[in-house]
This record gives sequence, structure tokens and C-alpha cells, in this order.
Amino acid sequence: MLNAKIFDDLSAKLSEAANSGPAKDLEKNMRALLAQGFSKLDLVTREEFDIQTQVLARAREQLSALEARVAELEARNK
Repeated sequence: MLNAKIFDDLSAKLSEAANSGPAKDLEKNMRALLAQGFSKLDLVTREEFDIQTQVLARAREQLSALEARVAELEARNK
């Protein structure tokens, strides 16, 4: 029981130190730097990517249907 208390206290102190010390500042600075770098790139969100994937799938289905229709109409005219 005493060991658990010691580990809990140590864990709490380490968390407090990490949240208020230079490590937290470093993390904030790194996040800001990465966010700035990513904003300069021409990236899309996962949601935008998924939407465009669905749009492309529908377009492919329509293209396949149109190709089949054209083939059918060409076969009739021969």
C-alpha cells in the first residue's frame, strides 16, 4: 500500500513538472512549428479526402454504365 502511494505521488509530481516545465513549452513550440509547416503545404483533411474518394467512386460507376450503354447502342447499329 505504501509503495502504491509513493508511485502515485511520484507520478503526480512528474506529470505536474511535465505540464509546467520546459518540456511543455517545447511541446507547444513544436506543435506550433509543425502546424505552421503543414499550413504551407497543399494538404487536405481526411474528411475532404474521403469525400473525394466517394465522388470518384460514383464517377467511375457512372462511366462504366455509360460505356456499357455506348457499347449496347453501337451493337444495335451494326
